[in-house]
Amino acid sequence: MRNYLIGVDQGQSVLFSDFQDGGPMWAGTGPRQVREAVRFSEPFRQPPVVHAGLAMWDIDRDSNQRADISAENVTETGFDLVFRTWGDTQVARVRATWLAIGELPHEDDWKL
Repeated sequence: MRNYLIGVDQGQSVLFSDFQDGGPMWAGTGPRQVREAVRFSEPFRQPPVVHAGLAMWDIDRDSNQRADISAENVTETGFDLVFRTWGDTQVARVRATWLAIGELPHEDDWKL
C-alpha cells in the first residue's frame, strides 16, 4: 500500500569565492566546474525531483556570461550540486539554491 506522503527539503550553499585568492573560476579559462555533495535532512522513499538555481553570482562584466547549474547523481539521501562555466568567463563567486520534492517513507512501509 502506498501512502504518498510528500516531503520538501531545501537549502543553499556558497559554492566558491575565487576572486579573493585568484582561484580557477576567476583566473582560469576553458571548461571549469565545482561540485558539492548535498545530503537531505532525511531520506526520501525514492530519488526526489531536485531543482537547482542561482541565488547570487558575481561575474566580471568584461567577459561573456556563461553558466550552467544542475543537480546530478540524485539518490534518496542526497545529490551533487554542480556549477559549470567555460570560455573566458570570469566568475568571482556563486551561491546556489536547491529544492527537493519527493515521496517520504511512511511508518507503515514494509521491507521484505
